[in-house]
Amino acid sequence: MPLAPPRRPSGSLSDVLVGRQSELALLRTAVASPPSLVLVEGEAGIGKSRLVGELLATPELAGVRRLVGQCEQLQEPLPLSPVLDAIRLTGAELARSRPLNPVTGALAPLLPEIAGQLPPPPPALHDQRAERHRVFRAAVALLDHLSPLVLVLEDVHWADGGTHDFLSFLASHQPRDLSVIVTIRPAAGPLPLREAFARAPSGPALTIGLAPLSGSEVEELAAGILKADLPRTFTAPLYEKTGGIPFVVEEVLRTLLERLPAGEIPGRADVLAGLAVPTVLRDVVLQRLASLDDTAQEIIGAAAVVGMTPDEHVLADVTEHGPAEVARALAKAQAVGLLHEQDGGCRFRHALARQIVYEARPVSGRRWLHLRTARALESRPGPKPVAGLAHHYLHAGRTTEFVENAEAAAGTAMSHGDDATAARFLLQALETGELPGDVRVRLAVKLGRAAVDGLAHAEAVPILERLLATEPLPAHLRGELRFALGRLLRQQGEARAGHLRIEEALDDLADRPALLGRALAVLAAPETVVDRHISEHTARCDEAEEAARRSGDPDVGVAVRITRASLLLEQGDPASRRLIDELRHDDGLRAAPREHARACLNWAQGALHIGHLDWAEALLAEGRQVVDQAEYLRLAEIVELVTAAADHAAGRWDGLAGRVRHLGDSAPATFAAATLDVRLLHGTLLAATGPAEEAVAALTEVIAIAERVGAVWPLIPARTALSRLLLTLDDAAGAAEQATAALVRVRAKGNWVWGAQSVLCLVDSLDALGRAGEAVELVDELAAGIAGADAPLAQAALLTARAVLARASGPSAADRLLDGARTVLKDAGLRYEEALTGERLGRWRCEQGAADGGGLLEGALRLYGAMGADRDIARICRVMRRNGVPIPYPWRGGRPSHGQILSSREREVALLAAAGKTNQEIAAELFLSRRTVESHVSSALRKLGLPSRKELRTLL
Repeated sequence: MPLAPPRRPSGSLSDVLVGRQSELALLRTAVASPPSLVLVEGEAGIGKSRLVGELLATPELAGVRRLVGQCEQLQEPLPLSPVLDAIRLTGAELARSRPLNPVTGALAPLLPEIAGQLPPPPPALHDQRAERHRVFRAAVALLDHLSPLVLVLEDVHWADGGTHDFLSFLASHQPRDLSVIVTIRPAAGPLPLREAFARAPSGPALTIGLAPLSGSEVEELAAGILKADLPRTFTAPLYEKTGGIPFVVEEVLRTLLERLPAGEIPGRADVLAGLAVPTVLRDVVLQRLASLDDTAQEIIGAAAVVGMTPDEHVLADVTEHGPAEVARALAKAQAVGLLHEQDGGCRFRHALARQIVYEARPVSGRRWLHLRTARALESRPGPKPVAGLAHHYLHAGRTTEFVENAEAAAGTAMSHGDDATAARFLLQALETGELPGDVRVRLAVKLGRAAVDGLAHAEAVPILERLLATEPLPAHLRGELRFALGRLLRQQGEARAGHLRIEEALDDLADRPALLGRALAVLAAPETVVDRHISEHTARCDEAEEAARRSGDPDVGVAVRITRASLLLEQGDPASRRLIDELRHDDGLRAAPREHARACLNWAQGALHIGHLDWAEALLAEGRQVVDQAEYLRLAEIVELVTAAADHAAGRWDGLAGRVRHLGDSAPATFAAATLDVRLLHGTLLAATGPAEEAVAALTEVIAIAERVGAVWPLIPARTALSRLLLTLDDAAGAAEQATAALVRVRAKGNWVWGAQSVLCLVDSLDALGRAGEAVELVDELAAGIAGADAPLAQAALLTARAVLARASGPSAADRLLDGARTVLKDAGLRYEEALTGERLGRWRCEQGAADGGGLLEGALRLYGAMGADRDIARICRVMRRNGVPIPYPWRGGRPSHGQILSSREREVALLAAAGKTNQEIAAELFLSRRTVESHVSSALRKLGLPSRKELRTLL
């Protein structure tokens, strides 16, 4: 079968790969056991392409097809351009192969060169996102057909959003005989494919990071090129001047070989003295450019403007030199090492080389060349390369033409479902000055539509705000922009500001019922803003239904029904389950995978809010499946957030803290609105695992931010979690204050299902203060507020609160109520809440002298132990010792601990902590890491049954 030829980057002076043997071994191992995913990462010139080229030339791959695609800095916004460029070379093989999967026919319009070898295209789909999903499936099916295969994509930091999305889709649906290698620069910033590669079903991607060569490796590389032993007086400055970057080393040596015979160079360290570190590569490239005649210099300068792989016909038009003269100039540039041959054409040997040649032209000359290039590209037959035209017109200073082509490029990207690329073009267009008002408005409306899913929130918000403040807009456009701005603000985490903007849009949208219905549906969501009562959300939902009916748009009707289901679910209304089940089987929702995914994830979060873990996990599984199938990769972090929340509720805490920290790092870059939920989860985990002071700080920060932005859902549970934490620290007054503040928000919202645990915290606080009688009316209010609600967390909290109040009249009724609460939580699978309630019941039973009290405490201890809830372990151990209950060690599997006896190091650390020293001071005194000190303090507190380090002083 025809295979790609062995590929080493042409023009390299060294035949031997230096300093990369371990990395090459890793690559060979990875491709030897497909399916495999590999990220080769490193700065420009570090040798990524050379490493991959060495791999493709290894004998082990002689019988394996190898395809290479190149991402360009000026890639047109077309689906999978670099992937299709690689596949395009396989036409002859496809003509002789077995029949193809019919879905691969979806690629025929994108691969006209080999369309004859593909099945006929299937009928077009109305939904562009569904069409893109089918193209993704087709590309995966074709790669599977071509396997065993090594697919290499170079310079993925330049890839468009659609290619990133495809690679993430491919990672989740990777054929078993396919190896994928991508090269990327680390300065590219957060990319969705990094996360997708980390979560691939076949296992996390192998990341191979390339660092600069060491001094000895630079010496080895130079010695191999010069064929001589090199003195230290030469290699030391060579390493210093080049920074160990292989490309720069080779370019410097290439220049020296042009000046001197190889045998003389080792003794001439002085030839390096004049090369300054920041300019060494520039000097080399400019010297090479200067060696060309004037005509060749002119043509190569124009080539740097045209692009990395300049087209000879375009160059002829731009420079007004004949094709023969252009060909001679390119050949001369190749001869001196500025260009090299690739895929039958000429390409700059390196992006840095092209940049240096480009910057060597005067600014005015560059501007003129950009204009000439744009005109040449426009005159060519076939579809206009609008992305390239936008780039060239921008740098030519031609605003009108730039905006026209940027808008067209955005339209092309949106037609392919690539909202992120569309938003980038529109933002760039809107940043230009002196745009006519109607053009600015038109672009802003398109930006508002693209930015929500394109994640251009921070950039788009000030543009829309400025436009709304300064431009006289017709009502229907003003309403659409206000709605778009409100959605963007909400996604940035600005709940109150976003809600108000959408409210302002309603009157303007009166004559656009479809958009009005969607705006009202957003306002009907109950968990977003603090100062709107649940009855107002219900009224908005009713209005949304009427608007959807007027619009006649079935998609709007589905969106409103999704919101209605969420509204009922958050109140624990049993009718929500029926409505959600109907929607999950609704063809309208299934035909809109993004809406389907969002709905399932929102419902899963709502189910967790009320304590239905099993239902939440079923909805989460469906949402995750839709996200994977529909390549909606920008919901990946939300999937992980809801998964983490479900694991927390179920008591699956092993490794959870690290996952939550990782989410905290990535969420602001994608969905800032999710950041508060991540911080709440982090603070709640800390409250159980310690240290307490960090938990207090984390929860206090969540409260402050939620109050500022007006986000009701993180606010109520954060105050409740802080109240519960303060109770364990014997701060009943502080706990009561937090619970009372939470209940102010509960009453304002009118959803007592959310307030049940706040009521319980306040009841416990008042009981600790000897004022339990003040809570009777509050508990009755809660009971009325959740009557008929199908909400396990709320019902268990009500039973527990009633049990606390019932203790005054006799233990038996209180115990029955509390045991009922424990049963509710156990049946719901809420292990941590079950452990807390079991601990409370065990303590009460021990205080009554009942025989089963110790067993209840031990059961709770084992639950805490399985979760690693160190602060709860310390507290319950203290309760068990106080009541004479033996403490079993260990409480879960693993190596035996010291039991209640402190190790010598733990005692040493504990004594210093008891003396008032901070963890950092202890670490410095004992030459330990701060993390190790934290571990010893936590272990000591647990073994001694103490809730916080302040009690160490009294005990020790």
